[in-house]
Amino acid sequence: MRIGLIGTGRIGAFHAETLAGLPAVTGVVVHDADERSARAVGDRIGATRAADLDGLLGSGVDGVVIAAPTFAHAELILAAARAGLPVFCEKPVAGTLQETDAVLAALDGTGVPLHIGFQRRFDAGYLAVREAVADGRLGWTHTLRACTSDPAPPHAGYIPGSGGIFRDCSVHDYDIVRWVTGREVVEVYATGANRGEEFFAAAGDVDTGVTLLTLDDGTLATCTATRYNGAGYDVRLEVCGSRGTLVAGLTDHSPLTSAEGAAWPAGTPHPGFMERFLDAYRAELSAFTEVVAGTRPSPCTGRDARAALAVADAATRSRAEGRPVRLATVAA
Repeated sequence: MRIGLIGTGRIGAFHAETLAGLPAVTGVVVHDADERSARAVGDRIGATRAADLDGLLGSGVDGVVIAAPTFAHAELILAAARAGLPVFCEKPVAGTLQETDAVLAALDGTGVPLHIGFQRRFDAGYLAVREAVADGRLGWTHTLRACTSDPAPPHAGYIPGSGGIFRDCSVHDYDIVRWVTGREVVEVYATGANRGEEFFAAAGDVDTGVTLLTLDDGTLATCTATRYNGAGYDVRLEVCGSRGTLVAGLTDHSPLTSAEGAAWPAGTPHPGFMERFLDAYRAELSAFTEVVAGTRPSPCTGRDARAALAVADAATRSRAEGRPVRLATVAA
């Protein structure tokens, strides 16, 4: 099959190389508004370059991968859907719940599958935790602890358009909590703080945030996020049940130090998300080729992405208003 790739920035360039190496993919067509970027990526992987969106959609591709900036997601998803092409899109579907709902409504009844890129669903650790919850090995769950900790902040220009720490970082934790437990979030309480660069506060954001989620069966989940984890990139999920506890992301690469002098973890911390989730990113695009082939349904639908964004919106509102937010009131 031939896959079209829209967006050849950092993650797009990585996806291009992944697609070029998948056995199911016989060709890649790339497009980016930055022609130099598209040309460089295309030349590196031997891809065809489309001059514009219409050229890519009309080039005989069987599916489309969208790695463009968030503001363009909705328009690009709909354009691919109008062409009848299965779509993989990096999160989110759109920048707001209202835009997301409009996109999903437009897709209803078209039969065009939409796969949103929440790569943690393809990480071996998270998969193992989900299976343990599903088969009852952990008993009934009572507490989940999730963290997303960047070793250093992004550049100042990124923050105003990021949507804030809950939509940009913690949204991955919100999605994985739903996916691992099979439960829905019914209430959100969030707070945050700024002790780093002033550009976070200037954009109305925080550099560190904490969210408390209440799930529909009474399970509690805490999700922490920070831009300043100097020890290294740290993404983990602890699931605690009445019979046992299991942790995803606790390896020799975990940037943890024992106060008691234990020598473990002994490895080098991951420098960032691409190294931490290298295998997961490859697995999710391999899964997308199965979606394109019609041999599996979307493993992370637009509705799933909408649910995670609703939690992120609730967390943003909760921090601003200093109160818990019920999910039913998020879109009010």
